[in-house]
Amino acid sequence: MDFRFTSEQEQFRDSVRRFAEKHLASGARERAHSPEYPWGVAQLLAQQGLLGITLPQADGGQGGTLIDAVVAIEQVAAVCPRSADVVQAGNFGAIRVLAEYGSAQQKKRFLSRLLGGESVISVGMTEPEAGSAVTDLRTTATRDGEGYRVNGSKIFTTHSAYAELVLTYVRFAPGVAGIGSVLIETKAKGVSRGKASAFMSGEEWAELRFEDVRVPADMVLLGEGGFKKQIAGFNVERIGNTARSLALGRYAYERARQWAMQRKQFGKLLCEFQGLQWKFADMKMKLDAGQLLLYRAAANADRGLPSPEETAIAKAFCNQAGFEVANEALQVMGGLGYSSEELVEYCLRRCRGWMIAGGSIEILKNRIAEAVFERGFPQR
Repeated sequence: MDFRFTSEQEQFRDSVRRFAEKHLASGARERAHSPEYPWGVAQLLAQQGLLGITLPQADGGQGGTLIDAVVAIEQVAAVCPRSADVVQAGNFGAIRVLAEYGSAQQKKRFLSRLLGGESVISVGMTEPEAGSAVTDLRTTATRDGEGYRVNGSKIFTTHSAYAELVLTYVRFAPGVAGIGSVLIETKAKGVSRGKASAFMSGEEWAELRFEDVRVPADMVLLGEGGFKKQIAGFNVERIGNTARSLALGRYAYERARQWAMQRKQFGKLLCEFQGLQWKFADMKMKLDAGQLLLYRAAANADRGLPSPEETAIAKAFCNQAGFEVANEALQVMGGLGYSSEELVEYCLRRCRGWMIAGGSIEILKNRIAEAVFERGFPQR
Protein backbone atom coordinates (compact mmCIF):
# COMPACT_ATOMS: atom_id res chain seq x y z
CA MET A 1 0.00 0.00 0.00
CA ASP A 2 1.33 3.44 -0.95
CA PHE A 3 1.24 5.78 2.05
CA ARG A 4 2.59 8.77 0.15
CA PHE A 5 0.49 11.78 -0.79
CA THR A 6 -0.25 12.49 -4.42
CA SER A 7 1.49 15.50 -5.94
CA GLU A 8 -1.79 17.42 -5.71
CA GLN A 9 -2.13 16.60 -2.01
CA GLU A 10 1.46 17.67 -1.39
CA GLN A 11 0.82 20.97 -3.14
CA PHE A 12 -2.33 21.49 -1.10
CA ARG A 13 -0.51 20.64 2.16
CA ASP A 14 2.31 23.05 1.37
CA SER A 15 -0.03 25.85 0.32
CA VAL A 16 -2.03 25.56 3.55
CA ARG A 17 1.18 25.65 5.60
CA ARG A 18 2.42 28.76 3.78
CA PHE A 19 -0.95 30.43 4.32
CA ALA A 20 -0.93 29.56 8.03
CA GLU A 21 2.61 30.82 8.55
CA LYS A 22 1.84 34.08 6.76
CA HIS A 23 -1.56 34.84 8.31
CA LEU A 24 -1.98 32.82 11.52
CA ALA A 25 1.42 32.68 13.25
CA SER A 26 1.01 36.19 14.62
CA GLY A 27 -1.50 36.17 17.45
CA ALA A 28 -1.57 32.38 17.90
CA ARG A 29 -0.99 32.56 21.66
CA GLU A 30 -3.58 35.29 22.18
CA ARG A 31 -6.21 33.32 20.25
CA ALA A 32 -5.58 30.24 22.35
CA HIS A 33 -6.16 32.14 25.57
CA SER A 34 -9.30 33.94 24.44
CA PRO A 35 -12.76 32.38 24.89
CA GLU A 36 -13.99 34.35 21.88
CA TYR A 37 -14.47 32.63 18.55
CA PRO A 38 -11.81 33.84 16.07
CA TRP A 39 -14.17 35.32 13.47
CA GLY A 40 -11.35 37.07 11.65
CA VAL A 41 -9.59 33.73 11.17
CA ALA A 42 -12.84 32.15 10.01
CA GLN A 43 -13.22 34.71 7.25
CA LEU A 44 -9.58 34.35 6.22
CA LEU A 45 -10.01 30.58 6.01
CA ALA A 46 -13.18 31.04 3.99
CA GLN A 47 -11.38 33.27 1.51
CA GLN A 48 -8.67 30.62 1.21
CA GLY A 49 -11.27 27.91 0.49
CA LEU A 50 -10.56 26.04 3.73
CA LEU A 51 -14.18 25.99 4.90
CA GLY A 52 -16.42 23.51 3.13
CA ILE A 53 -13.49 21.50 1.79
CA THR A 54 -15.55 18.31 2.00
CA LEU A 55 -18.84 19.79 0.80
CA PRO A 56 -20.04 19.43 -2.81
CA GLN A 57 -19.37 22.34 -5.12
CA ALA A 58 -23.09 22.54 -5.81
CA ASP A 59 -23.55 23.49 -2.15
CA GLY A 60 -20.77 26.09 -2.21
CA GLY A 61 -18.02 23.77 -1.01
CA GLN A 62 -14.75 22.69 -2.58
CA GLY A 63 -15.73 19.12 -3.48
CA GLY A 64 -12.65 17.74 -1.71
CA THR A 65 -12.09 14.74 0.51
CA LEU A 66 -11.93 14.11 4.24
CA ILE A 67 -8.20 13.53 3.84
CA ASP A 68 -7.93 17.06 2.42
CA ALA A 69 -9.74 18.46 5.46
CA VAL A 70 -7.56 16.44 7.83
CA VAL A 71 -4.45 17.79 6.11
CA ALA A 72 -5.81 21.32 6.50
CA ILE A 73 -6.32 20.78 10.24
CA GLU A 74 -2.79 19.41 10.60
CA GLN A 75 -1.11 22.28 8.78
CA VAL A 76 -3.15 25.02 10.45
CA ALA A 77 -2.68 23.49 13.92
CA ALA A 78 1.09 23.27 13.39
CA VAL A 79 1.14 27.07 13.35
CA CYS A 80 -1.94 28.12 15.35
CA PRO A 81 -3.65 25.35 17.37
CA ARG A 82 -6.76 27.42 18.11
CA SER A 83 -7.41 28.11 14.42
CA ALA A 84 -7.68 24.37 13.77
CA ASP A 85 -11.04 24.55 15.57
CA VAL A 86 -12.32 26.80 12.79
CA VAL A 87 -11.28 24.25 10.15
CA GLN A 88 -13.13 21.61 12.16
CA ALA A 89 -16.29 23.71 12.43
CA GLY A 90 -16.29 24.46 8.70
CA ASN A 91 -15.78 20.89 7.49
CA PHE A 92 -16.85 18.26 9.99
CA GLY A 93 -19.83 17.48 12.17
CA ALA A 94 -22.97 19.55 11.95
CA ILE A 95 -22.13 21.40 8.74
CA ARG A 96 -21.39 18.10 7.01
CA VAL A 97 -24.68 16.58 8.27
CA LEU A 98 -26.56 19.63 7.01
CA ALA A 99 -24.95 19.31 3.58
CA GLU A 100 -25.55 15.54 3.50
CA TYR A 101 -29.17 15.42 4.61
CA GLY A 102 -30.53 18.95 4.43
CA SER A 103 -33.15 20.02 1.94
CA ALA A 104 -32.26 22.35 -0.91
CA GLN A 105 -34.09 25.13 0.91
CA GLN A 106 -32.21 24.52 4.18
CA LYS A 107 -28.84 24.49 2.47
CA LYS A 108 -29.60 27.61 0.47
CA ARG A 109 -30.69 29.42 3.60
CA PHE A 110 -27.78 28.56 5.89
CA LEU A 111 -24.70 27.29 4.08
CA SER A 112 -23.51 30.54 2.52
CA ARG A 113 -23.02 32.26 5.89
CA LEU A 114 -21.44 29.14 7.40
CA LEU A 115 -19.01 28.75 4.51
CA GLY A 116 -18.26 32.46 4.52
CA GLY A 117 -17.01 32.31 8.11
CA GLU A 118 -19.83 34.59 9.23
CA SER A 119 -21.75 32.02 11.26
CA VAL A 120 -21.28 28.74 13.12
CA ILE A 121 -23.58 25.75 13.45
CA SER A 122 -23.59 23.83 16.72
CA VAL A 123 -24.74 20.29 17.63
CA GLY A 124 -27.27 20.17 20.46
CA MET A 125 -26.83 16.60 21.65
CA THR A 126 -25.86 16.19 25.31
CA GLU A 127 -28.44 16.76 28.05
CA PRO A 128 -28.31 16.71 31.86
CA GLU A 129 -29.50 13.07 31.87
CA ALA A 130 -28.19 12.00 28.46
CA GLY A 131 -24.43 12.07 27.91
CA SER A 132 -22.89 8.84 26.67
CA ALA A 133 -26.41 7.39 26.81
CA VAL A 134 -27.54 9.84 24.14
CA THR A 135 -30.67 7.82 23.31
CA ASP A 136 -32.01 8.81 26.76
CA LEU A 137 -32.48 12.38 25.53
CA ARG A 138 -35.64 14.12 26.71
CA THR A 139 -35.88 17.17 24.46
CA THR A 140 -39.21 16.70 22.70
CA ALA A 141 -40.65 17.81 19.37
CA THR A 142 -44.44 17.73 19.64
CA ARG A 143 -46.62 18.10 16.58
CA ASP A 144 -48.22 21.55 16.28
CA GLY A 145 -50.14 21.99 13.04
CA GLU A 146 -47.67 21.71 10.15
CA GLY A 147 -44.71 22.10 12.47
CA TYR A 148 -43.50 21.22 15.97
CA ARG A 149 -43.00 22.68 19.42
CA VAL A 150 -39.62 21.88 20.98
CA ASN A 151 -39.06 21.75 24.73
CA GLY A 152 -35.92 20.72 26.58
CA SER A 153 -32.31 21.72 27.08
CA LYS A 154 -28.78 20.92 25.91
CA ILE A 155 -25.50 21.21 27.80
CA PHE A 156 -21.76 20.92 26.99
CA THR A 157 -22.51 22.21 23.51
CA THR A 158 -19.49 23.49 21.60
CA HIS A 159 -20.05 26.97 20.08
CA SER A 160 -23.22 27.38 22.19
CA ALA A 161 -22.21 30.83 23.39
CA TYR A 162 -22.24 32.32 19.88
CA ALA A 163 -23.70 29.84 17.36
CA GLU A 164 -26.56 31.17 15.22
CA LEU A 165 -27.89 27.74 14.35
CA VAL A 166 -28.21 24.54 16.38
CA LEU A 167 -28.65 21.09 14.88
CA THR A 168 -30.78 19.82 17.74
CA TYR A 169 -31.37 16.16 18.55
CA VAL A 170 -35.02 15.75 19.54
CA ARG A 171 -37.49 13.05 20.39
CA PHE A 172 -40.52 12.89 18.09
CA ALA A 173 -41.75 9.64 19.66
CA PRO A 174 -40.65 7.01 22.21
CA GLY A 175 -37.65 4.76 21.59
CA VAL A 176 -34.58 5.09 19.42
CA ALA A 177 -36.74 5.09 16.30
CA GLY A 178 -38.46 8.21 17.57
CA ILE A 179 -35.27 10.31 17.59
CA GLY A 180 -34.47 12.80 14.85
CA SER A 181 -33.18 16.34 14.52
CA VAL A 182 -34.35 19.87 13.77
CA LEU A 183 -32.60 23.12 12.93
CA ILE A 184 -33.19 25.87 15.48
CA GLU A 185 -31.92 29.43 15.16
CA THR A 186 -30.71 30.75 18.50
CA LYS A 187 -32.56 34.04 17.93
CA ALA A 188 -35.89 32.17 17.71
CA LYS A 189 -38.55 32.92 20.31
CA GLY A 190 -38.28 30.56 23.26
CA VAL A 191 -34.54 29.92 22.90
CA SER A 192 -32.37 31.15 25.75
CA ARG A 193 -28.82 30.68 26.91
CA GLY A 194 -27.91 29.98 30.50
CA LYS A 195 -24.88 31.46 32.20
CA ALA A 196 -21.68 30.64 30.32
CA SER A 197 -19.37 28.22 32.14
CA ALA A 198 -15.61 28.24 31.73
CA PHE A 199 -13.95 24.90 30.96
CA MET A 200 -10.44 23.55 31.30
CA SER A 201 -9.93 24.08 27.56
CA GLY A 202 -10.40 27.83 27.99
CA GLU A 203 -13.69 27.70 26.11
CA GLU A 204 -16.99 28.98 27.47
CA TRP A 205 -20.21 27.05 26.83
CA ALA A 206 -23.72 27.87 27.91
CA GLU A 207 -26.76 25.70 28.48
CA LEU A 208 -29.27 26.05 25.65
CA ARG A 209 -32.91 26.05 26.75
CA PHE A 210 -35.88 25.51 24.47
CA GLU A 211 -39.24 26.58 25.85
CA ASP A 212 -42.11 25.92 23.49
CA VAL A 213 -39.93 26.84 20.49
CA ARG A 214 -41.90 26.79 17.25
CA VAL A 215 -40.12 24.75 14.57
CA PRO A 216 -41.72 24.86 11.10
CA ALA A 217 -41.87 21.62 9.13
CA ASP A 218 -39.23 22.90 6.72
CA MET A 219 -36.73 23.13 9.60
CA VAL A 220 -36.86 19.40 10.32
CA LEU A 221 -33.55 17.92 9.21
CA LEU A 222 -34.15 14.23 9.98
CA GLY A 223 -37.52 13.08 11.21
CA GLU A 224 -38.44 9.93 13.08
CA GLY A 225 -36.03 7.12 12.30
CA GLY A 226 -33.21 9.54 11.55
CA PHE A 227 -31.00 8.68 14.53
CA LYS A 228 -28.75 6.20 12.71
CA LYS A 229 -28.09 8.70 9.92
CA GLN A 230 -27.24 11.35 12.52
CA ILE A 231 -24.76 9.06 14.25
CA ALA A 232 -23.21 8.12 10.91
CA GLY A 233 -22.69 11.82 10.31
CA PHE A 234 -21.36 12.17 13.85
CA ASN A 235 -18.60 9.72 12.97
CA VAL A 236 -17.34 12.36 10.54
CA GLU A 237 -17.14 14.80 13.45
CA ARG A 238 -15.07 12.23 15.32
CA ILE A 239 -12.51 12.26 12.52
CA GLY A 240 -12.14 16.02 12.98
CA ASN A 241 -11.78 15.54 16.74
CA THR A 242 -9.18 12.82 16.11
CA ALA A 243 -7.21 15.01 13.72
CA ARG A 244 -7.04 17.88 16.21
CA SER A 245 -5.93 15.59 19.06
CA LEU A 246 -3.05 14.29 17.02
CA ALA A 247 -2.20 17.70 15.54
CA LEU A 248 -1.98 19.39 18.95
CA GLY A 249 0.07 16.50 20.30
CA ARG A 250 2.43 16.99 17.35
CA TYR A 251 2.56 20.76 17.97
CA ALA A 252 3.65 20.12 21.58
CA TYR A 253 6.15 17.50 20.42
CA GLU A 254 7.74 19.91 17.95
CA ARG A 255 8.05 22.67 20.56
CA ALA A 256 9.67 20.24 23.00
CA ARG A 257 11.98 18.87 20.29
CA GLN A 258 13.21 22.36 19.45
CA TRP A 259 13.68 23.07 23.16
CA ALA A 260 15.67 19.87 23.67
CA MET A 261 18.07 20.87 20.90
CA GLN A 262 18.88 24.27 22.44
CA ARG A 263 18.43 23.95 26.22
CA LYS A 264 21.49 22.92 28.22
CA GLN A 265 21.65 21.40 31.68
CA PHE A 266 24.68 19.88 33.44
CA GLY A 267 26.84 21.09 30.59
CA LYS A 268 25.06 19.38 27.69
CA LEU A 269 21.95 19.66 25.54
CA LEU A 270 18.80 17.97 26.77
CA CYS A 271 18.65 15.87 23.59
CA GLU A 272 21.96 14.26 24.60
CA PHE A 273 20.44 12.62 27.69
CA GLN A 274 19.39 9.04 26.96
CA GLY A 275 16.30 9.29 29.16
CA LEU A 276 14.95 12.14 27.05
CA GLN A 277 15.88 10.36 23.83
CA TRP A 278 13.62 7.48 24.91
CA LYS A 279 10.82 9.94 25.66
CA PHE A 280 11.03 11.39 22.17
CA ALA A 281 11.20 7.94 20.59
CA ASP A 282 8.00 6.96 22.42
CA MET A 283 6.30 10.20 21.39
CA LYS A 284 7.27 9.73 17.75
CA MET A 285 5.97 6.15 17.68
CA LYS A 286 2.62 7.22 19.09
CA LEU A 287 2.26 10.11 16.63
CA ASP A 288 3.16 7.98 13.62
CA ALA A 289 0.89 5.10 14.64
CA GLY A 290 -1.98 7.51 15.28
CA GLN A 291 -1.46 9.18 11.92
CA LEU A 292 -1.83 5.87 10.09
CA LEU A 293 -5.04 5.03 11.98
CA LEU A 294 -6.43 8.51 11.30
CA TYR A 295 -5.62 8.37 7.59
CA ARG A 296 -7.12 4.90 7.30
CA ALA A 297 -10.40 6.05 8.83
CA ALA A 298 -10.52 9.21 6.71
CA ALA A 299 -9.50 7.54 3.44
CA ASN A 300 -12.05 4.76 3.81
CA ALA A 301 -14.71 7.29 4.81
CA ASP A 302 -14.10 9.05 1.50
CA ARG A 303 -15.48 5.92 -0.13
CA GLY A 304 -18.73 6.38 1.81
CA LEU A 305 -19.67 7.20 5.39
CA PRO A 306 -16.98 6.43 7.96
CA SER A 307 -16.63 2.95 9.41
CA PRO A 308 -17.78 3.10 13.06
CA GLU A 309 -15.08 0.60 13.99
CA GLU A 310 -12.20 2.34 12.19
CA THR A 311 -13.32 5.73 13.46
CA ALA A 312 -13.57 4.47 17.04
CA ILE A 313 -10.11 2.90 16.87
CA ALA A 314 -8.57 6.06 15.42
CA LYS A 315 -10.25 8.39 17.89
CA ALA A 316 -9.54 6.30 20.99
CA PHE A 317 -5.88 5.88 20.06
CA CYS A 318 -5.27 9.46 18.89
CA ASN A 319 -7.09 11.03 21.84
CA GLN A 320 -4.84 9.09 24.20
CA ALA A 321 -1.70 9.63 22.11
CA GLY A 322 -2.25 13.37 21.72
CA PHE A 323 -2.72 13.82 25.45
CA GLU A 324 0.23 11.61 26.41
CA VAL A 325 2.56 13.28 23.93
CA ALA A 326 1.55 16.78 25.06
CA ASN A 327 2.04 15.71 28.68
CA GLU A 328 5.54 14.38 27.99
CA ALA A 329 6.39 17.48 25.96
CA LEU A 330 5.37 19.67 28.90
CA GLN A 331 7.56 17.58 31.20
CA VAL A 332 10.55 17.99 28.88
CA MET A 333 10.11 21.76 28.83
CA GLY A 334 9.67 21.98 32.58
CA GLY A 335 8.51 25.32 33.96
CA LEU A 336 8.36 26.91 30.50
CA GLY A 337 6.07 24.16 29.22
CA TYR A 338 3.82 24.63 32.26
CA SER A 339 3.55 28.38 31.69
CA SER A 340 1.06 30.16 29.45
CA GLU A 341 3.99 31.70 27.57
CA GLU A 342 4.05 28.50 25.53
CA LEU A 343 1.06 26.69 23.99
CA VAL A 344 2.18 23.26 25.16
CA GLU A 345 0.01 23.49 28.28
CA TYR A 346 -2.88 24.65 26.09
CA CYS A 347 -2.46 21.60 23.85
CA LEU A 348 -2.48 19.36 26.92
CA ARG A 349 -5.72 20.89 28.18
CA ARG A 350 -7.44 20.68 24.81
CA CYS A 351 -6.39 17.08 24.21
CA ARG A 352 -7.73 16.09 27.61
CA GLY A 353 -11.17 17.38 26.69
CA TRP A 354 -11.31 15.39 23.46
CA MET A 355 -10.93 12.19 25.46
CA ILE A 356 -14.48 12.97 26.65
CA ALA A 357 -16.07 14.96 23.83
CA GLY A 358 -17.42 13.25 20.73
CA GLY A 359 -17.62 9.87 22.46
CA SER A 360 -15.47 9.05 25.48
CA ILE A 361 -12.61 6.59 25.14
CA GLU A 362 -14.57 4.09 27.22
CA ILE A 363 -17.62 4.26 24.94
CA LEU A 364 -15.37 3.93 21.89
CA LYS A 365 -13.82 0.79 23.37
CA ASN A 366 -17.32 -0.61 23.76
CA ARG A 367 -17.91 -0.02 20.05
CA ILE A 368 -14.59 -1.65 19.18
CA ALA A 369 -15.41 -4.69 21.32
CA GLU A 370 -18.75 -5.08 19.52
CA ALA A 371 -16.86 -5.25 16.23
CA VAL A 372 -14.38 -7.73 17.69
CA PHE A 373 -17.11 -10.11 18.88
CA GLU A 374 -19.59 -9.29 16.09
CA ARG A 375 -22.43 -8.66 18.52
CA GLY A 376 -23.93 -5.84 20.51
CA PHE A 377 -23.47 -5.43 24.26
CA PRO A 378 -26.38 -3.37 25.61
CA GLN A 379 -25.29 -1.26 28.59
CA ARG A 380 -28.74 -1.19 30.19
